[in-house]
Amino acid sequence: MTLYDVTVPLSDDLPTYPGDPGIEINDWSTLANGDAANVSLLHFGAHTGTHVDAPAHFLPGAAKSETMPLDVLLGKALVVELPETAIVIDEEFVAEHCPANTERVLFKTRNSHFWSESKSVFRRDFTYLSLPAAQRLVTQGIRLVGIDYLSIEQFGVERHETHFVLLRSGVVIVEGLNLIEVPPGNYELVCLPLRIRGGHGDGAPARVVLRTIA
Repeated sequence: MTLYDVTVPLSDDLPTYPGDPGIEINDWSTLANGDAANVSLLHFGAHTGTHVDAPAHFLPGAAKSETMPLDVLLGKALVVELPETAIVIDEEFVAEHCPANTERVLFKTRNSHFWSESKSVFRRDFTYLSLPAAQRLVTQGIRLVGIDYLSIEQFGVERHETHFVLLRSGVVIVEGLNLIEVPPGNYELVCLPLRIRGGHGDGAPARVVLRTIA
């Protein structure tokens, strides 16, 4: 059995989506200063690094992240790899590579290489899921979709229709994965977002692990 931690480590130099809060990790108290314990102060948005989107992210009055069903966040997942040249995950690719009985799919793209870049710069040219591809996944009964950058939607669009299509259908969106070391194939997914009760419930950072299936 092999375990892959596909979570992006949080640090001050991790890129965040434009307009979202930046990451600040500071000392609240330190042993070096004579305090009783080391305590860190964390400041970042709910959609920082590896995270899940809840329906409440875009839909008024919709389900919040705390209510995300565990039976969706845990279970068999298919990792599908795209060519390095692919900028769009289109409907044709989904039809060819995502069987109809797939409940959870994680798309491994050129995006995963972005996490190892030396400069902490948000990449606006990331590979994304097209609206027809999202509609196709919903029609096939998908329950969870993951991608290896900070949004599943094309950067700069005025309407977030890909998000709407997935979230309206109760599909969990996992963003900010790092799949660089994961070969394509079937795995057991463990995705555990923080149980945040306050705020809008729009999403939550998560620790995500894949385990090979014997």
